[in-house]
Amino acid sequence: MSAQREELDDDAWNDGSAVRDEASVPVVTHPTAVPPVPLLNIANVLTVVRIFLVPVFLWALFVEGGHTTLWRVVATLVFVIAAVTDRVDGQLARKYGLVTDFGKLADPIADKALIGAALIGLSALGDLSWWVTAVIAIRELGITGLRFAVLRHRVIPASRGGKLKTLVQSLAIVLYLAPLPAGIHWFSATIMGIAVALTVITGLDYVFQAFRVRKHAHPQHS
Repeated sequence: MSAQREELDDDAWNDGSAVRDEASVPVVTHPTAVPPVPLLNIANVLTVVRIFLVPVFLWALFVEGGHTTLWRVVATLVFVIAAVTDRVDGQLARKYGLVTDFGKLADPIADKALIGAALIGLSALGDLSWWVTAVIAIRELGITGLRFAVLRHRVIPASRGGKLKTLVQSLAIVLYLAPLPAGIHWFSATIMGIAVALTVITGLDYVFQAFRVRKHAHPQHS
């Protein structure tokens, strides 16, 4: 009997069935731990730099009454540099996996601080109607409040529509800041009008996102 079993075992190894039986046993693997993204990274540094550029921009905007060509050019350049960092930090964060909750929250706040400072400054100088500044400011403050309200459930990152809104707002502000000929004021006003429309539309989208987050966090029990 033992001899027959040995022959069967030998046959099993020869025809590969023993290997198949061994391979059929599931192998338990442990997932590799992903190291946390460091808070101090180039994307977050650029976001903080943009925040610190806001007072520098305001200072340049109001030097010598706010309407000298030289200082309007300086203010425009500072604004453009700050706005470009918004584009760069987002690309770096996505490309190199540097996305953090701090960045998701601080990035749109930095955008709002820069845009809000520019709009208020232009309105204070009489270059932009206060109602435009009021509509955009109310939307931005309201969305920031919503972000903090749902923060304990989930961070709502800036959407593509929100990024487009910020881009158009920035372009409109540059056109208002730069000492351009009066003949193209209609173009500046048109771009600003588009920016206001995008501001309202994307604001409503964020409200719906926040509502869905709250709804999923507190499902109704039947």
